[in-house]
Amino acid sequence: MKRFGVPMRVPVRGPFRLDLTVDALRRLASNAVDVVAQDGTFYRALGAGRDTQIIAVRARDRDSIELRATGPDAARWLPLVDRMLGTQVDLAQWYVRSRRVAWLAPMAAALRGLKPPRYPTLWEACAHAILFQQISIHAAAAIMRRAVELLGESRRVGSIRCRAFPPAERWLDASDAMLRGAGISVNKVAHIRAAASAVCGGALVEAELERLSTEEVARRLRTVRGIGAWSASVILLRGLGRLDAFPLRDSGVARSLSSLAGGAIVDQAALLDELGDVRGMLYYHLLLGRMRNLVSR
Repeated sequence: MKRFGVPMRVPVRGPFRLDLTVDALRRLASNAVDVVAQDGTFYRALGAGRDTQIIAVRARDRDSIELRATGPDAARWLPLVDRMLGTQVDLAQWYVRSRRVAWLAPMAAALRGLKPPRYPTLWEACAHAILFQQISIHAAAAIMRRAVELLGESRRVGSIRCRAFPPAERWLDASDAMLRGAGISVNKVAHIRAAASAVCGGALVEAELERLSTEEVARRLRTVRGIGAWSASVILLRGLGRLDAFPLRDSGVARSLSSLAGGAIVDQAALLDELGDVRGMLYYHLLLGRMRNLVSR
């Protein structure tokens, strides 16, 4: 039976709250990939094939978290943990700018310590952006869960069971009938395959995209069938960590702005201009603000 190895201390740039950051990463409790136990420990299966391991991350103190893994070398997962949880992201500008917006300031204070999470791979960001297009977050999450359970490898340690997010190759190998059986529409099956082919075939290589400006990356992403302006923004933010990106023309964002601002009229363009190059943090605050009903009074 697999067991966790020796825990290691991982420094974080404060303020940092693991619970808020993981909630923003997983979005809904139905997520079968990002698992949170009752004690708040975050679990995820990483790797592929026989090399797949489960990592466990828990809050330790103000300046660090604790990382364990089922393999012999937990340190190998440090770059991915830092990436997924934004442990070293400096949000000083966000705190300065968010205080200038009357309705947003109390929400930013309540969610202080939330870091911008990222998917561990560009592919996972692409898959989520496509499946979550134009349907409710709950419906999309249910479809994604079914797809992951069909295509992803299962790993267990003790009472904890995780599904590894299926690599792009697995989605390409799956039949249309299997993907349709998970609830994915005909169009989105085609879009998923196009994105998977772009990742596997070298049209989308993260190392290359990292060297480009946000505008250039957005243009490159939009050359892939099924990735429009909204999806490109989501991939930029949740996949590449570009905090200067924000998903515009998002009905959920519009509803959240109206609700969480307490009825105030919000000029979205002016708000994003005020927030500048950290405007992407607004996306995560609206997500958690809606989940926690942090309405401005």
